[in-house]
Amino acid sequence: MTHDLDQIFAALADPTRRAILTMLLEDDMAVTDVAEPFQMSLAAISKHLTILTRAGLIAQEKRGRVKWCKLEPDAMRTASIWMQGFGQFEPVNLEAFERFLAIELDNDAQLDPSER
Repeated sequence: MTHDLDQIFAALADPTRRAILTMLLEDDMAVTDVAEPFQMSLAAISKHLTILTRAGLIAQEKRGRVKWCKLEPDAMRTASIWMQGFGQFEPVNLEAFERFLAIELDNDAQLDPSER
């Protein structure tokens, strides 16, 4: 299981690969269509797709002469189950945290430099 998690999180660590997964949420896509929005070679996209395939996040299949990519929705189940183990922590309320920081920074700005 650790090896699977390592591969999944390594694959998800790259913004290009996350963007590819987001694109595949909509529908299956040909490799050339996956590559289209990116400013990189088809070979570079193929390397990203290989990493996603090895992690089990996508599947690739040939249909005629075209290679297609498809999202494997169950692939993140292992990672999701692992992350749910951290669910006992309270979610961070970012708005309250921002208000707290603003008050603290304001209070700090009002202090005499010798009091800081």
